[in-house]
Amino acid sequence: MGQEQKQSRDCGRRPHWRFEDLEIWQLATEMAVRFHRIADQLDGRRLYRYAEQLRAAGLSLSNNIAEGAGSQHKKEFLQFLNIARRSLFEDASMLLVFEKLDLVNSGEIDPLLTDCDALSRKITNFARTL
Repeated sequence: MGQEQKQSRDCGRRPHWRFEDLEIWQLATEMAVRFHRIADQLDGRRLYRYAEQLRAAGLSLSNNIAEGAGSQHKKEFLQFLNIARRSLFEDASMLLVFEKLDLVNSGEIDPLLTDCDALSRKITNFARTL
């Protein structure tokens, strides 16, 4: 643990991580919460495997952005951003399949799919700035 983080914890404050300032991480965490809520609905229908897969891919978004932000090399950060973006595509695909199976309705997922597309573009644009 770094001295700065240790001092921060000793004072009763938690450390501030640099990824927390990234808009793409903030949006990814919001998306993860929304995917989790849909997964909760799937759990209620005893579709545990689908729910777990949606949760895992949803968490992968923000986790990979955070992990990449901790990289010391640009190339490594780009790899993690790519993984995060691919997880976003995985989430979108699952939502579309769930819709075809009548497990979720269009009104529920259309705004989420729109936000998936927007976040995907933001990740791509952010990666271009590195």
